[in-house]
Amino acid sequence: MAQRPTLEEVARRAGVSRATVSRVVNGSTTVAGPIQEAVRRAVAELGYAPNLAARSLVTHRTDSIALVMPEAATRVFSDDQVFPGIIHGVSQELEAADKQLVLMLAGSPAGHARVRRYTTGRHVDGVLFASLHGADPLPGTLAALGIPTVCSGRPLGEQSVPYVDVDHAGGVARAVAHLIDSGRRRIATIAGPQDMVAGIERLTGYRDALAAAGLPTLVAYGDFTRDSGAAAMRELLDRRPDLDAVFAASDLMAHAALRTLRDSGRQVPQDVAVVGFDDISSAAYTEPPLTTVRQPIRQIGRVMTRLLLRLAAGEQIDQATILPTTLIPRAST
Repeated sequence: MAQRPTLEEVARRAGVSRATVSRVVNGSTTVAGPIQEAVRRAVAELGYAPNLAARSLVTHRTDSIALVMPEAATRVFSDDQVFPGIIHGVSQELEAADKQLVLMLAGSPAGHARVRRYTTGRHVDGVLFASLHGADPLPGTLAALGIPTVCSGRPLGEQSVPYVDVDHAGGVARAVAHLIDSGRRRIATIAGPQDMVAGIERLTGYRDALAAAGLPTLVAYGDFTRDSGAAAMRELLDRRPDLDAVFAASDLMAHAALRTLRDSGRQVPQDVAVVGFDDISSAAYTEPPLTTVRQPIRQIGRVMTRLLLRLAAGEQIDQATILPTTLIPRAST
């Protein structure tokens, strides 16, 4: 196997010092233009590639950013398009910044421990978190160690970690107002998990909107998945057979609610109106097409990545960045 070209060989080919080659390769702007061009030409002719491990020892940078998702792989890579959307947004920004994405799943205690060892070991220049459950202490631990850290969604607990989120409660309030304006009065909800800010705030928005209208609440709980949505919808029908509307805290749970209602002999929207949350692409193709609250999923990934890169560059950033949601009316209401 041929040996990889060295800095010394590049320097001889370009007719400059090793230190000059090192400065050019590492992006210095202090080297004169003609000399930079000579070095780049020598690099191309020899096929030189920097030894990233050696360079990181000098620069204390890895040019890698971790995206940590405390979920099982089966959940992240399912047809739930929230996770792929966030990954897409993150990867777009990192590609533009010439940074490497390290995707880390932590859906088990062993996986979480592995992520903790890797990130606290400074194998990456910063860490993004998405889909946090409970008061996970890891984001706060990393931030306290000086590792740039940004979360998707407000972290639970007393953690001073910057985050990007959407207006969950405001979006749900608009959805419930839409149902009330259409004449619905027995409005139930399939709430999300209460160990996640999204689940908590969407349930709060539902309760506040009905309280303001003087209407009663009816709550069953799911975990944002189809199976949990079907079980919750059956529970709601058992408890209140004459309900006339359902707000589901995710589109996947709303999809399941549509099927369960159809199987029970209810027509949507004539008998029961249904609204979801997320606006994944399949929401427009359900039967009937699903009214939903759109959150800008890819934009969340892009914004949190931009903030992390600014933080890693030593800039100050806001503690909270809240993006708007939009009600998308379709034929299910």
